[in-house]
Amino acid sequence: MASKVTTLLSCALLLVAATCQAAAGHYNPPSPGTCGLKVGYYHDKCPHAEAIVKHAVKAAVLQNRGTGAGLIRMLFHDCFVEGCDASVLLDPTPANPQPEKLGPPNNPSLRGFEVIDAAKAALERACPGVVSCADIVAFAARDASFFLSGRRVDFDMPAGRLDGRVSIASRTLDFLPPPTFSLSQLVASFAAKGLGVEDMVVLSGAHTVGRSHCSSFVPDRLAVPSDINAGFANFLRGQCPANPSSSNDPTVVQDVVTPDNLDNQYYRNVQAHRVLFTSDASLLTSPATAKMVSDNANIPGWWEDRFKAAMVKMASVEVKTGSGGEVRRNCRVVNY
Repeated sequence: MASKVTTLLSCALLLVAATCQAAAGHYNPPSPGTCGLKVGYYHDKCPHAEAIVKHAVKAAVLQNRGTGAGLIRMLFHDCFVEGCDASVLLDPTPANPQPEKLGPPNNPSLRGFEVIDAAKAALERACPGVVSCADIVAFAARDASFFLSGRRVDFDMPAGRLDGRVSIASRTLDFLPPPTFSLSQLVASFAAKGLGVEDMVVLSGAHTVGRSHCSSFVPDRLAVPSDINAGFANFLRGQCPANPSSSNDPTVVQDVVTPDNLDNQYYRNVQAHRVLFTSDASLLTSPATAKMVSDNANIPGWWEDRFKAAMVKMASVEVKTGSGGEVRRNCRVVNY
């Protein structure tokens, strides 16, 4: 098993070349070294950097496991918009009143910002101006995966990302796939970021933790007829209003079986038609992805190994290096 994990992660690291983006804004095939990402990047610059982030994440997850789910989601939402550059962390300012965190896919559902703040404050005390917010987001998602999985999802996260200076709310709608997407739309959305069909299926497994607002699936998924399990649909009708609104939009767990654990239960839920989103259900609409769902559901360790590799690959999407970015002093504002 160890050799299989090593091989998968090695392949993921090689794919960094395909997903890095130069400062000019065009895709290029640089080597991982050119991209600036490597395991142990802060070994000499800030030796305790990863331990400091892990400590902040552990404290947050112990208090509320949902925060860990939010940190995993934060990496996805950061990387798909402007690349993995911590643009999702920027607060509104008079010059930019609508940053990514206020985009509909992020507001009000994205959570975990206070964990990033705590980690950054500790890092600034230990190593001022050294560790980027983009790397903190990547480390935090890795560490949240570790704690939520009972330490089964344990992997090295390459670092060396710089922080971006552009954050636009409307771009979240351009690049983040909504829960209503069909399979073909999901595939195209991930392909635009250099991620394959299996990456998409594997990363969808993160829906095994966390909560969703009812408005993300009502009324579409509860309409009749629907492929959703009838008993599950009735359960959801008891949890959600028929017409969610901004003043009445409760949340429900995404995985009713193991809601607080990062595991492969999601795929069993997909097979049982007990998932919230159209995008989740769409994984059964092609033989190829249905086979991936089956493998992830039934082969011990299969999903965990692939999730580790897919997280590394996603965390290398369109990273900024050199003059293309900066190391923010405060993750919520660009340097001036």
